[in-house]
Amino acid sequence: MRENNRDMCKILIIRFRRIGDAVLTSSICTTLKRSIPGCEIHYVLNTCIAPLFDTHPDIDKLITFSEEEKHSFFSYLRKIRKLMKTEKYDIIIDARSTLNTMYFPLFSLRSKYRIGRKKTYTRLIYNYRVDNVDINKNIIQHLQKLLDPLRKEFDIKDNTQFYLHCRGTEKSSYKSYMQSMGIDFTKPVIICAVCARLQYKRWPMSQMKTVLEKLLDKYSDTQLVFNYSGGQEKDFAQTLYKQMGQDPRIYINIEAKSLKELAALISNCDYFFGNEGGPRHMAQALGIPSFAIFPPDISIKVWLPDRSVAADGIEPQEIDYKAAHNEELSYQDRFDLISPEEVWRRLDKNLQNLIY
Repeated sequence: MRENNRDMCKILIIRFRRIGDAVLTSSICTTLKRSIPGCEIHYVLNTCIAPLFDTHPDIDKLITFSEEEKHSFFSYLRKIRKLMKTEKYDIIIDARSTLNTMYFPLFSLRSKYRIGRKKTYTRLIYNYRVDNVDINKNIIQHLQKLLDPLRKEFDIKDNTQFYLHCRGTEKSSYKSYMQSMGIDFTKPVIICAVCARLQYKRWPMSQMKTVLEKLLDKYSDTQLVFNYSGGQEKDFAQTLYKQMGQDPRIYINIEAKSLKELAALISNCDYFFGNEGGPRHMAQALGIPSFAIFPPDISIKVWLPDRSVAADGIEPQEIDYKAAHNEELSYQDRFDLISPEEVWRRLDKNLQNLIY
C-alpha cells in the first residue's frame, strides 16, 4: 500500500449490468469499509443505476458510464484511461471480468491488486484471479471470494448483508404522493411485481391472478400497488388489472419514474410480492419483507442470500427436483411446477407472521 500509511488505500470496484447485480455487489463495499480503516471506495456502474447509491455510506464516489459511452469504443477507452491515470488505485476488483471491463486494470498495471475472475483472457492483466461460481455458495459468498487475495494483508471481516438507503425526505415526499393517489397507510400496502423485464422470468398471468385474488379475498383491507416499467410490462399489468375487475384495492397508476422513486415506493410498502428480479433485491436491501417467484434455472440458493421468513421465495426444484431438471420437459412445463395453491400456502403463512 502507500508508503505513508499502508491502511490508507484507494479501491475501485467494477460492476456493470442490472439493478440486482449492483445491489448485491455493494456488499463488497461494506466488507471493505469494515475491514480496511480509512479506505476510499469508488464504484463503477451504469449511469441509470447510480442514483440508488448516492447515499450509500460505504461508497465514497460513484463512477458512471452511460450506454452511449459504453458503445462508443474510443470514448469508452479514453474515459477509463483518464480515470486510472488520475486516481491511481491500489486495489481493483472487477466483479465480472468481461472483455469490456478488463481495460480498467489494463490501464493501471501498477495497482498492487488487480483482482478478477478466472477466465482465459484474464491471465495477463489480472494478477489475482478467483474461480467462478460455486454452486454450493450463494451470490454474496461468491462475491466475497473476490476478496480472498487481500486476506494475507488485511483482516477481512466478511459481510453477508447488502443495503440501500432512502432519504427520509424522499420517502416522505413519495408517501404524500401515494396518499394523493388514494393509498390509506392505516391499512397494509403490498407492492406487486406482477410482470418482469425478461419474459422468461414472468410467472403466467392466470396463476398470478389466482394468488392475488386469494390475497384480497382473505385480507380485504389490503391495498396492492402494481409495479411495472413501460412497454410490455405496462401492457401486462393493465391486462391483469382488467381481468381482476379493476378492483379499487389495486393501484395501477402509482408510477415510479426513476429508480430513486422506486426505492421510495418500496420503502413505503409493508411487503413485496411477485416475480424475482431487481425490485425484489431492492426490497431486501431496503429491509422490506418479500416473497418472490423464481423461474427455472434461477436458484434460490444462489440468488436469495440470507433466506428467511422476511426474505423468502419459491422455485420449481423445491416442488419436484427431478422434474425441474428434466431436459425433456419444456421450460414452461418446469415453470408450471409452481402452482398458485403452493404459492398462496407459503405466502399466506409469511403474511400472517409478518403483516396480519
